[in-house]
Amino acid sequence: MKITFLLTWGDEMGGTEMAAYTQAVHLAPRHDVEVISVFKTREEPFFGSGRAISRRYLVDRTGPYGKPVRASDLDEQACRTLTSLPSELIKPAWEPTFDRLSDIEMSAALGSLETDVLITTTPALMAAAADLVPSRVITVHQEHRVSQMRGASGEPMLVYAPRVDAVVSLTESTNDWFVDSLGEAAPVLAAIPNAVPSGYRPRSDLDGKAIVLAARMTPEKRLDHAIEAFASIADQHPGWVMRIFGDGPQEVRLRRIIEGLALHDRVHLMGRSPDMEQEWAKAALAVLPSRYEAFGLVQLEALAAGVPVVAYDIVTGPAEIIRHGVDGLLAPAGDKESLAVAMSKLMEDDDLRRSYGKAARQGVYERFGADKITERWEELFTRLVARRDDPRRLAERADRTARRVAAGGSRSFNVAAPISVLSGSADEQKAREVLLQAQDRTGTLVRSAGRLAEVRDDVLAPRMAEWNLEIATDALAAHHIPYVLLRENGASHRIAVEVERREQVFEALATELHGKPVYAELITPRGAAPGAVLAERLREAGDVAGLRVFKPLVTESRTLRYGPAFGCTIEFWTENDETEELPGWRSAPRGTTLIGPRVPSLKADATLRVGERDHPTLAPFTDRLMWDIDFPVDVVYTWVDDTDPRWRERRDNAKRAAGIDTDGGANSGDVRFRNRDELRYSLRSLAMYAPWVRNVYLVTDDQTPAWLNTEHPGIKVVSHREIFADPDRLPTFNSHAIESQLHRIEGLSEHFLYFNDDVFLGQPLTARSFFHSNGMACFFRSPTAIPPSELSDDEEGYFAAGKNNRALLQRHFGYTATHSFLHTPHPLRRSVLAEIAEKFPEETGATAANRFRESTDLSIVSSLHHHYGYLTGRSVPSTISCAYINAGDYSHHSRLSRMLATRSHSVFCIGESPDAEVPADEQDRVLRAFLGAYFPVRSPYEKG
Repeated sequence: MKITFLLTWGDEMGGTEMAAYTQAVHLAPRHDVEVISVFKTREEPFFGSGRAISRRYLVDRTGPYGKPVRASDLDEQACRTLTSLPSELIKPAWEPTFDRLSDIEMSAALGSLETDVLITTTPALMAAAADLVPSRVITVHQEHRVSQMRGASGEPMLVYAPRVDAVVSLTESTNDWFVDSLGEAAPVLAAIPNAVPSGYRPRSDLDGKAIVLAARMTPEKRLDHAIEAFASIADQHPGWVMRIFGDGPQEVRLRRIIEGLALHDRVHLMGRSPDMEQEWAKAALAVLPSRYEAFGLVQLEALAAGVPVVAYDIVTGPAEIIRHGVDGLLAPAGDKESLAVAMSKLMEDDDLRRSYGKAARQGVYERFGADKITERWEELFTRLVARRDDPRRLAERADRTARRVAAGGSRSFNVAAPISVLSGSADEQKAREVLLQAQDRTGTLVRSAGRLAEVRDDVLAPRMAEWNLEIATDALAAHHIPYVLLRENGASHRIAVEVERREQVFEALATELHGKPVYAELITPRGAAPGAVLAERLREAGDVAGLRVFKPLVTESRTLRYGPAFGCTIEFWTENDETEELPGWRSAPRGTTLIGPRVPSLKADATLRVGERDHPTLAPFTDRLMWDIDFPVDVVYTWVDDTDPRWRERRDNAKRAAGIDTDGGANSGDVRFRNRDELRYSLRSLAMYAPWVRNVYLVTDDQTPAWLNTEHPGIKVVSHREIFADPDRLPTFNSHAIESQLHRIEGLSEHFLYFNDDVFLGQPLTARSFFHSNGMACFFRSPTAIPPSELSDDEEGYFAAGKNNRALLQRHFGYTATHSFLHTPHPLRRSVLAEIAEKFPEETGATAANRFRESTDLSIVSSLHHHYGYLTGRSVPSTISCAYINAGDYSHHSRLSRMLATRSHSVFCIGESPDAEVPADEQDRVLRAFLGAYFPVRSPYEKG
């Protein structure tokens, strides 16, 4: 069959190019293989293997300007114009190198492409192929990076994947992520690793003392970790050197690190090498300290040369190539100390290093030999080509695309599964998991993120943390192993056990959790491979500083996953010996607790309650500590349902009375009132990530959501009539007016958070994120400046209120406010709001009297409170991880997909500009899909 590879630039040095040419060379003896490179950048490809494959170029960039490679009458001016224009096929955020000329050439070449199989090598090229390639061509996307970690460059992945015939990942974990993310919209999915380049002959005798790294000098490769780890052990290993091949943006920084560590004579930056095979033949050890790695070909090269590899155990790549303790060593991701220990182990033991090297060379060909991997590709191609003319093929493609859109997907947003930070199970453990899943009679066990998980939609994060604590402590209690609970302020729990009881803990967990899908992440293992093992296999764990016990759960939507972040950490503590200055016990894996790095004893003398259970602890953990927040914190929402006909009638009557047009337009304010059920999900975020909130007050114009559980003791619906000092000012449709009266809510705590319903918590937070224990309220300053110009009649309401705040503060304090505040929950003090109302009755009264936003309004709770509180010593600046999404802007929708996968922001706000480019019904669909995916677990504030 004819097989075509599509590369962006087939002449350059890169892992994608090397892998594509290696695969092409392996297929070429039995198939007609060609490479289409969109751009020609050299006279010959960087990789020698590329010169043996038929190549076709579309745009020549070897000269002073880009021009078509085909015969063309385009003159220089036309070419320069086209290359200056942005691509319409491929967004610059996906891949910035494309332009209008490459659009034209790709359209011509791909639109008339005659081949059996087209293999795309980047998500951007997959998107172009999905739009351009004739329907009879089988389209296969080969993903060369960690898809779940890609960021903006991966945005087209989920959008266009339903429109191709197959997506092939390098690792099972990435393939699992596609399964979870695409669901029924998935094309054929497969995991096929890279193969060892054929004809790979060089072999190291391991007699030298060179540590070799080959990587582009970018932050994700973490070359600085390797240098610093080597520096910590260099004196113990005289004669050893480190040679780093590659270049990139961090080269200057790395040179400075080397100079600062006085390693200029032992760490050498070698630049690019076109002949790494010979360099591996000189190596004694290879190191891969990457943060992300799909399936590093450099690992295969090193192993094929008989060189052991030391690498971080990251989510994909190393753990699927390196056999820990056989042909290399894995260290916990990001742990430079463990990386140094692993390096030192192989540097100091020649026999062990040679044993690993022999196993490396034998094993890599057995597992990743060219014949075996090529056979898997050929089987996939044959299966796909056999269905090329089946009318169901295109119908199924259309159905997949339709399902993706129906599930909330759009041109920019697609529901994505959360990423995992742990590598998946190795083969032996995976076999056991298959058996456990087969024995599961509930039908709730699935494979997710590389391990077994139970499917449940009813567990909130605090309960998950409690559950993992109960799982761990129940096992210890059953075997009479004493422990103490270490009070924490985070989302999970820690317990301490004497290090002498470590083997007993392993036995207890392995016995009590046998046959159950419960795992333990090994903390700083000294022998066993890092990662997570089934708890029943803990007898083999060896020397570890601790365990993180967790039961994986995933929701039906696969968009929320509970893993080790909510696990119960069991730490093995050591008693100080007589030679140490301070008595007591100290922890191996972590440096400190709320009461310091040491505790006087591990004999419990008090209890702490978690959920419905009391756990043994130490008396100092029950004290009122300096940074504890023990005052109540409430939450206040203002909410309106703009679909309520009675409310609309009240609003329209008020508009007519004020002489305001009721037909809509820029002054209608409909965007601010639009209800997309955000309140439901904001409350879910509170229940999920802020269980410490006492009461929630919902301030409305006599409206109550039909789904709200008003019987819940922690929810109170408050009418405007209950808080307005002057009822003649009602009804009001001015959020500034309503906010000016919040301090009058009966029963409201002194310290409270003010939420708009479009603000959400994205991660577990504590009250200390918003208040100090001395009562100070925090505020989060925005980079957005209040324009220094004077107030004008047509001023946008947001800035008008900011300028009015500024003028008031200037008059009374002599300070000028320059900036506004982020779209976050606003930490407020009731007494400060009351004081503002008392001190500025005319200004606050005027704001309260305006039924619609006016240029005379103050923005009290979102701005004035913070400035006033700061100037009177009751508020302080702070920081928080925050994102703002404009639902009316297509470019912001792609950020929703990334937020869903990474869950990297503490808070986020989803607003909408009045001049939105996204139609309102599409906004509704996208936001409901996103919020339902981010917060799939119902809160106790909802009716059953």
